[in-house]
Amino acid sequence: MSGCCNDDCSIEAFRERQRGTLKLVLGINAVMFLVIIAAALYSGSTALLADSFDNLGDALTYGLSLYVVSRGATAKARVALFKGGLIFLAACVVAAQIVYRIVVPSIPVFEVMGVFSLLGLAANSLCLYLLWRHRNEDVNMSSVWECSRNDIASNISVFVAAGGVWLTGSGWPDILVAAGLVWFLMRSAFRVITSAMVELRAAA
Repeated sequence: MSGCCNDDCSIEAFRERQRGTLKLVLGINAVMFLVIIAAALYSGSTALLADSFDNLGDALTYGLSLYVVSRGATAKARVALFKGGLIFLAACVVAAQIVYRIVVPSIPVFEVMGVFSLLGLAANSLCLYLLWRHRNEDVNMSSVWECSRNDIASNISVFVAAGGVWLTGSGWPDILVAAGLVWFLMRSAFRVITSAMVELRAAA
């Protein structure tokens, strides 16, 4: 005799699939944060630094998402709200770094920027592929999907910035792309927070 009814078993199997995917993308982003932040500090790239913080935020986000997989809609909405706050905080950190680079100008190492942006793109493309089937399942997984999609845009932008630094011999392409990433992160934070607030109101 089965240890659970069909509905309970199917729901648990569904949650296990979500957990398995989140564990994979959590591991990928944790490793990529360490790799990319080392490259950012070595190269002096603000855009690459933004990319590394994005990976750190995502690793924290996936860990939180893993925590609420089996919890109710209210808990998922609250965690999504917190995730939106993390994205907003990352945008503020990068904005502060942009101001610093304007006051203390420097030219980043474009070769390092280019190589590690492509490495990040490969890793985040894998995460996006793994998360694709979960993107519309609930507010928790939807916000995770939003974070992963941001990563792809960030990686491509850093690669473009590397090309700009190479062509101009200036640090301004790096700063401009980092500013664009700040806007993108702010926009994403607003979307995640708005979606979470809607879920919280519905749950109430």
